[in-house]
Amino acid sequence: MKTMRTQLYILPLLLACCINSGIGEQKAPETRPPAWAGQFYPSDRAQLKLAVRQLVEDAVPARVKTPIALVVPHAGYLYSGQIAADGYRQAAAGNYDVVVILGTNHVSEALNGISVYPRGAYRTPLGDAIVDEAVAGALLAEDPDCSADTAAQAKEHSIEVQVPFIQHLFPAARIVPVMIGRPDPEMCARLGRALGRILKGRRALIVASSDLSHFPGYQDAVDVDRQTLESVAGMDPGGFDAKISALMSQYYRGLGTCACGAGPILAAMSASKALGATYGVVMSYANSGDVVAGDRSRVVGYGSVVFAAGPGEPDVKALSRPARTATATPLQPDEKKALLRFARSSLERYLSAGIMPLGRSLPSRLQYPQGAFVTLKQEGRLRGCIGYMAEDTPVGVAAGYMAVQAGVNDSRFPPVSLKELAGLEIEISVLTPMKPISEPRQIVLGRDGVAIQKAGRSAVFLPQVATEQKWSLTEMLENLCVKAGLPSDAWKSGAQFRIFQADVFSEHQFK
Repeated sequence: MKTMRTQLYILPLLLACCINSGIGEQKAPETRPPAWAGQFYPSDRAQLKLAVRQLVEDAVPARVKTPIALVVPHAGYLYSGQIAADGYRQAAAGNYDVVVILGTNHVSEALNGISVYPRGAYRTPLGDAIVDEAVAGALLAEDPDCSADTAAQAKEHSIEVQVPFIQHLFPAARIVPVMIGRPDPEMCARLGRALGRILKGRRALIVASSDLSHFPGYQDAVDVDRQTLESVAGMDPGGFDAKISALMSQYYRGLGTCACGAGPILAAMSASKALGATYGVVMSYANSGDVVAGDRSRVVGYGSVVFAAGPGEPDVKALSRPARTATATPLQPDEKKALLRFARSSLERYLSAGIMPLGRSLPSRLQYPQGAFVTLKQEGRLRGCIGYMAEDTPVGVAAGYMAVQAGVNDSRFPPVSLKELAGLEIEISVLTPMKPISEPRQIVLGRDGVAIQKAGRSAVFLPQVATEQKWSLTEMLENLCVKAGLPSDAWKSGAQFRIFQADVFSEHQFK
């Protein structure tokens, strides 16, 4: 068994056609190759197709009839893909001819104005998304801030990660990739007004690509992002800019920005209002601490917002978070079954599509922060076991994350393959809080899990290990020391011990 305290590192946080159809095998001139496939999103065509489809299927139901613009995040799909899909789901029924993607500048120090990709295509593993040359050309002619600077977009992820969603949902649409060099309010307003004039009367969708806060603690992120999203839904560029300035002037430890796509948001507001949008709706919110277990002292926020036309008022109900259980009550059978299903689903989704479910539909009891171990067994033999012992993460999230870790990151075993998964048994151990003890004689074999720490080394055994191995107390302590890389008798002096109990259950109990 292993413990895991770091964030999943397999995909980075960064914390990413034919002329008539928009997608296919025909090559267009000036095709931009994918720069971030295999990092922000899957590089395999089938895996990417499955990932986008599953994310859209799991998205919140459509609530807006006439979307004009979306604000969606641009981190790796493992982290923000579900929140992005929540936004795209609102426009899925639209018959769009063109999608304008407003990206933010992360990489080009020289770009102060606006880069418009004028022709050709953006390529992803799903094929080529063709650029709408007419709209791009009109924008270059209409707005003096715009230039046909394709080099500025070569390594930018904020536009690229949006393209597979567009290819999946709007295969006939062409795209106009627009990258905003800096979030100058006047420049963004000019861009918005120009887009309003050019897109008027067309079946067009605007996508503003933006993550939210970087990198406050979890609860500070929830507070900052709530205020930011409320301001976005208000569709007032001046009010949004003032809110960002006010939040940045307050003291939030680690906060580097409230919206790394402030420019795209400002431009989308202006363009949407010019095209008849009257209100904004926040569809969903999460941050990196909600998605995978990790360091909640440093997170990134993600939100999806829709700007729509017709009667309506700013709607931020999605920011209301359901109350979780106040104490660690004993898990009931239906809660255990839900946790096991979520652990299996997390591992299956990761192996098949490089994503994990968000866990927002889990019972409220599973939102309570507790440590958890996930053990994988194959015909009764250990196939992987990793645990998260910090008590700072909802047990549902921790179990889903540990299922993936046990499957792919237990160095004692080769990674689990998708073909193997059906034959694996999943066992979960939900931990009680750790308690220090003064001497090993206080340990009760079969009841207590044990953690040892000495000379900078540590190791842990779950309560069931000593019983399964038929160890005496001395044998258990010796093996615990060896696991920690210590001499077998190191437990006799200078070692610190903590004990805990565990509620252990597995899939075969519910078959």
